[in-house]
Amino acid sequence: MGLLLAGLGVLAAPATPAAAHAVLVTADPVPGSVLGTSPRVVVLTFTEPVRLIDGRLQILAPDGKRINDGEPRVDGATITAGIRIPDQPLGTYLVSYRIISADGHPVGGGYTYSVGAPSATVPQVDPDGQRTSVTAAVAATTFVGYLGVVLAVGPALLLVALWPPRLPRRPGLRLVRTGLTLIAVATVAGLWVRAPYISGSALFDVSTADLAAVLTSGYGLTVLARLGILAVLAALLTPALTGGGGTVRRVALLALAVTGLATWPLTGHALAAPVPAASVVADTIHIAAVAVWLGGLVALGGVLLRRAHPRLMGRILPVWSAWATVAVCWLLLAGVVQAVLETGTVSALLTTRYGRLILLKVGLVAGLLIAAGYARRLVRRPDPIDHRRLTGVVAIEVAVAVTALAASAVLVQTTPARTAVAEAQALGQDSFAQTLTSSLYTLQFDIYPVQLGEHNTVHAYVYTPQGAPLDVEEWTMTTALPAQGVEPVSTPLLGLQGNHAVGAVAFPVPGDWQVRFTIRISDIDQATVTTTVPVR
Repeated sequence: MGLLLAGLGVLAAPATPAAAHAVLVTADPVPGSVLGTSPRVVVLTFTEPVRLIDGRLQILAPDGKRINDGEPRVDGATITAGIRIPDQPLGTYLVSYRIISADGHPVGGGYTYSVGAPSATVPQVDPDGQRTSVTAAVAATTFVGYLGVVLAVGPALLLVALWPPRLPRRPGLRLVRTGLTLIAVATVAGLWVRAPYISGSALFDVSTADLAAVLTSGYGLTVLARLGILAVLAALLTPALTGGGGTVRRVALLALAVTGLATWPLTGHALAAPVPAASVVADTIHIAAVAVWLGGLVALGGVLLRRAHPRLMGRILPVWSAWATVAVCWLLLAGVVQAVLETGTVSALLTTRYGRLILLKVGLVAGLLIAAGYARRLVRRPDPIDHRRLTGVVAIEVAVAVTALAASAVLVQTTPARTAVAEAQALGQDSFAQTLTSSLYTLQFDIYPVQLGEHNTVHAYVYTPQGAPLDVEEWTMTTALPAQGVEPVSTPLLGLQGNHAVGAVAFPVPGDWQVRFTIRISDIDQATVTTTVPVR
């Protein structure tokens, strides 16, 4: 409840007020420069504090691969991003960014620099970020890892505490070893898949440098720690599961297991949640509770109900039923905390992909609880237990649980609802903002809304290349739609201040409109910049 209240407190916290446009003042490497060696960082400095939209700072090498090294750091008006040296360092690089200025306006931009000599072509930013095969592989490795945790934890608990002394332990040990193997395979595969997930390349287009960048990142070090813990568990687990080892060994194994489970939230959304510590704890509890409940069901349905004497099961099942009830309670509590921290509002729960996946999981868990309640009634009846019927119910529970695990594997790769809503609001789905540059000035403009008709307001700001406001002698804006034969139409702009003008632009038909600004800053200095504005 304390974690839940902490999360609700964060949700109720007021947003920080903000107030002005941001423009890129300096960049290192300098736009258009040709360097002798590859830099290791890119530094962008704006006229005011900014907020970077997650995943929208991309540095592309000449071969089109992303070479970001770790998460970019935002310090007020400065963004610093580490980059690694690509396999083919010579050629033209692209720096692309999307930020939120202090007044909430989105500002996008980019520039190029070269190492050695410019390339014939400039790398292009992939708007989708990752290839479908890579995204599917990430979800698949996550699912296999979760399945391994279920098979390792639940059967191990039954082997230690409830396994009949005369029943062979080999089937239970086989489940545990299968689970440990699946975790190891999924972890190693996850390290490989992480490389194209970060670089944006194809699934098998992975270089040594790509893998090295993954292994030395925070994600890679955490996953390597998981593999180390797994190796220690595999070495120490068998004596404890076969009735030996003593209390000290079992406590040590429990501590190692909990630490290993914590590596999953430490490589996921939990670290970016409003209360990271609470999210990590809740996520770890959630995974542990699921593993105890579902793994125990697998061991019951796959081994004990088929091989143990009914009289023994009459003693085991009530104890297991009580344990499962406790696990479900912790599962639900941790799930509520996670949902509150990652969604924030009921609207986000209903309107985002992340929220809909949570609702799907809720429906699946509800079905599990109905089946579990029926199984509990079978166990608590004074009559002899109907093992055939109970086995069927357990099989249904396991099938639904596997579906829930698959939904969880997709969920952890999906942008959290809170973040998705914030980004949608900041970007303004019916607005358009961009920064255009010429040799004389930098033009920053936004159009709101962007819709069919005449009521679209445009604000334009002009700055020097160093970021200082620049007075404008004459503003000219035209719009055209060449694809449909619409000739350029002039849009009057009214100068409000020396560097700021406003006007109303019309988009009579949908299409990709060509918008052209001609800015005259003196009697002889004038330049034109052009962009495309999609209108739907």
